[in-house]
Amino acid sequence: MMHRRIAFARLSLPALFTLLVLLAGLLGEPSPASAQTVSSGAIGSAFEQASSEFGVPATLLKALCYMEGRLSMHHGSPSIDNGFGCMHLVKNKHTDTLDQAASLLHVNVAQFKTDIATNIRGGAVVLRAEALRLSASHTLPANLSDWYGAVAAYGHATVRSTALMYADALYQILGTGFNIQSDTGEMVTLAAQAVKPNKATAAAVQGTSTLPNGCSNTPTGDYSAAVNCILDPNTFDCTLSQTVYPPCNYEERTDAGYPLPVDYVVIHDTEGSLQDALNVFQNTDPQTAPGSAANYIVDSDGTVYQVVHDEDFTYNCGNYWYNQHSVGIEHVGFDATGFQWYNAAQYLGSAKLVAYLLTKYHLPLSRNDIVAHGTVPPPLYPYGPNHVDPGPYWMWDYYLGLIHQQGIPYPQETPTKGTIELHTKNHLEKGGVESPADFNFYYLYNGPSTASGRIPQYSDPTDITDETNNIETDISYAYLAKVKDPAGTGDTLYEIWYGEDDQVHLNPSSQFQDGKLVWLAIPPGANVTEGTGTLVSINESGVSQVFVYGNPIPGHILGGVPNGAIFDSGYTIVQDNSTTLWYEINFSHRQAWIPASEVTIVHATQTQQIQK
Repeated sequence: MMHRRIAFARLSLPALFTLLVLLAGLLGEPSPASAQTVSSGAIGSAFEQASSEFGVPATLLKALCYMEGRLSMHHGSPSIDNGFGCMHLVKNKHTDTLDQAASLLHVNVAQFKTDIATNIRGGAVVLRAEALRLSASHTLPANLSDWYGAVAAYGHATVRSTALMYADALYQILGTGFNIQSDTGEMVTLAAQAVKPNKATAAAVQGTSTLPNGCSNTPTGDYSAAVNCILDPNTFDCTLSQTVYPPCNYEERTDAGYPLPVDYVVIHDTEGSLQDALNVFQNTDPQTAPGSAANYIVDSDGTVYQVVHDEDFTYNCGNYWYNQHSVGIEHVGFDATGFQWYNAAQYLGSAKLVAYLLTKYHLPLSRNDIVAHGTVPPPLYPYGPNHVDPGPYWMWDYYLGLIHQQGIPYPQETPTKGTIELHTKNHLEKGGVESPADFNFYYLYNGPSTASGRIPQYSDPTDITDETNNIETDISYAYLAKVKDPAGTGDTLYEIWYGEDDQVHLNPSSQFQDGKLVWLAIPPGANVTEGTGTLVSINESGVSQVFVYGNPIPGHILGGVPNGAIFDSGYTIVQDNSTTLWYEINFSHRQAWIPASEVTIVHATQTQQIQK
């Protein structure tokens, strides 16, 4: 959003306090300063000082610094839309609150990127400018509830609906409060505020810029909050006779010849900007178009863009069967450094969209149904592997909790003995700092000690997004034994069956995955629970190795497992246009499939052969 640079007279601190107290007495509400729960330390003082200097409630500044940055300056690193610090002062083609704050405060831009007190002052002066711009009398709001419009404008969203969502999220934080630790170890407290936002103050708040090329404000007919970027079917619908692949990149789900239910919502990241993603999906050149798309894109400010109708399936996740049965959602960001890009507004915008999709397609709030691209099996063997997004920094527990807050119940599941499930290291809930320490992949070893070395990896060992020798959070695995790491790391190791990429570096190379017993290392303090699902033993008479498939259709072979191998199965599916039942298993980092004829249900006591 283009913020107007408004000059204003700065009151002395005594005069400002006097004015605030008088307003509070006249209006029957506490002044912004007196409503604040005082925090000791440098950051707490920074909120108080900025509030006194600019007349913005310190509670509001705290909530904003918490929502945008969890009280972190991210070591001066920008977000994907070039926003800095806990107040997310941005400079991009849509808005420039970074230079606006620098001009109003006569401060060097660099200070806003590294000094949290200066960053807080910058956010306060921009909020003040927004409030004055929206006020017919050019005065500041008299109480906390009336700052709603300024907060909506501060979010610099592309469309009005996202601006209001941003303000709603901040006022929800005000209503609940928090007590978290800053970068420097200082505890910062915001007491819950009994405040009802005055949404009328946002009447004049509109979108910040023109919409991207190929998009409009015409409703899509599907998700009401989405910006319409629907692709031209004459070019991109592969079911039409005049289209070719590429550039066509989706099909009509209803034209398969038999029903194709939506079984999944697939979570992706763009590895680029919003416009980059749109350019890829809108590419009409058969020589350069990748022939891929997703149904939706969620920008870093939480705005949702719809590219393909819900009723159509996109080429979004490589595996054609999963394409047929999914709605794909891209998120602007990068998987290798997701801790810098995925943010509160984006998670919330996506959560609202997913809640709509779960309701529409009667899907449960479960990692079995809301899947990462990185947990989708690869395309038809031997053309793997698949993509790895949204990567090791996607906060799954936080994200599922946001979807739950939209009114979607958690499934009633009983923990399964003999299974293990890890949960996200979550700065967004626990008040930690966004950093590489939020990494949420857990590695596998050859033997019951980390000294045995990690199992083979598909790519360069320095690639932290490689998923071939680790697992991610919120997915259950059966285990046979556990042991304290004799190497002295403090880790606990769990013995599990896993599909190893142990042939990829042979000559000739093969991507056939061998099911082997490996050891999952869990560090001290990790959030570990029993998992859910059904324990199954893989059995087929007359063979030593049972094939594992990349979807519930014969022919798509991923690898093989020995007879008797035990896995956790999250759910079953009946093969399309048939009565054949298939069991999903958590085979490697990804899902895989076994026909029911080769599955025997077992109990936990059969899996826990030894306890060390």
